Amino acid sequence: MGGAGAGPRLHGQVALVVGGAGGIGAAIAGAFQAEGATVVVADRDGAAAQGAAEEFDLAGAVAMDITDRQSVDAAVREVLDTHGAIDVLVNSAGILTESPLIEMTPETWQETIDVDLTGTFLVCRAVVPHMVARGSGRVINIASQLGIKGGRGLTHYSAAKAGVIGLTKALALEVSEHGVLVNAIAPGPIDTAMVAGITEDWKKAKQAELPLGRFGIPAEVAPTAVLLAGSPSGDLYVGQTLGPNSGDVMP
Repeated sequence: MGGAGAGPRLHGQVALVVGGAGGIGAAIAGAFQAEGATVVVADRDGAAAQGAAEEFDLAGAVAMDITDRQSVDAAVREVLDTHGAIDVLVNSAGILTESPLIEMTPETWQETIDVDLTGTFLVCRAVVPHMVARGSGRVINIASQLGIKGGRGLTHYSAAKAGVIGLTKALALEVSEHGVLVNAIAPGPIDTAMVAGITEDWKKAKQAELPLGRFGIPAEVAPTAVLLAGSPSGDLYVGQTLGPNSGDVMP
C-alpha cells in the first residue's frame, strides 16, 4: 500500500470489485482506477461487467454468480491467474425487494439471503485464503444502514445486511493478525438502479426522515472505499462499519 505523498493511493494494487457493473460497485471501481489500482469487475451479467470495464478503462471483467460456489471459485481463479494477486476485495453485489414479513414468501426471503449474505461469504471464502497466504489484503463489504436500524417492508434485506456486518467483524478478528483488514461500509439510501423497484411512498417517507434531506449518489460512497483500501488511510480500521448515510444512523 502506498504511503502519503507517494502518488496515487492504490498504485500497484489489484482490486476485485464484485457487483461492479453498476451503482455503488461501479463508482468504487472507477475511484480505484483513478487512484492507480489494477481493477477487475465481476458481475453475474458478464456483458454488463465488460461494459463497465470499458467505460472506466479498467483492467478486466469476469462473469460471477455469487450464489454459485463453482462460479465464484472459477472467477477468482481467473483473476489470480491473470493478475497474480488480489490485494483489495470489494463485495458490492446485492438485490433489494420490498415485502412485509407477514406477506413474504420463503422464496423471497431465501433469495435475498442467498445473494446479499451467502454471496458475500462465498466470495470471501474464495479470496481471503490467498490474502492470508500473502500476509496482506483489504476486504470491504458493502452492507447497509438498514442492517443496523431495520426498515419496514425490508426484514429480509435488513437481516441479510446485519449478517454482513456480523460476518465482517468476525472475519476481521480471524485474519487481522495475518495482515488482512476487513471492514464494511453501510450506506444510507443511495440513488441507484437497485432502489428503483422500491415504492415511491417508501422512498418519499425515507427521504423525509433523513437529516440531510436527500438520498446519496454512488460517487459519494466511493471515497470511503478508497480510504479503507489505502495506506495509511485504512491501516487502523479493523472490523469497522463506516456510514455514509445522510445522517440516517448515528452510532
